[in-house]
Amino acid sequence: VQLQASGGGLVQAGGSLRLSCAASGRTFSHYAMGWFRQAPGKEREFVAAISSSGSSTNYADSVKGRFTISRGNAKNTVYLQMNSLKPEDTAAYYCAARRGSYYSTGFNEYDYWGQGTQVTVSS
Repeated sequence: VQLQASGGGLVQAGGSLRLSCAASGRTFSHYAMGWFRQAPGKEREFVAAISSSGSSTNYADSVKGRFTISRGNAKNTVYLQMNSLKPEDTAAYYCAARRGSYYSTGFNEYDYWGQGTQVTVSS
């Protein structure tokens, strides 16, 4: 599986962005998907995840109520809608795929990674 993340950019605090992650291959629906982020000098951290069917999602406390993860299995794409952005959301955002139905919050549980897309939120 190859993953291509896009949609990052520069936005003012309070604004919104929608990240997309397009996956190659015909077995996208067999993978749970996750979004992680990494700010300079910090460890990669879990943001959100979704099960292979899309029926179950999970969010980091820091983004709960502001971010929404979704997927379109027909389009082999997973999305991260980010609203009410804060300067502390500034980071490189990575999508990841995990074989099987269930997601994980641990970055070492994922099998494939996209290249990352930069999100910068100005105050």
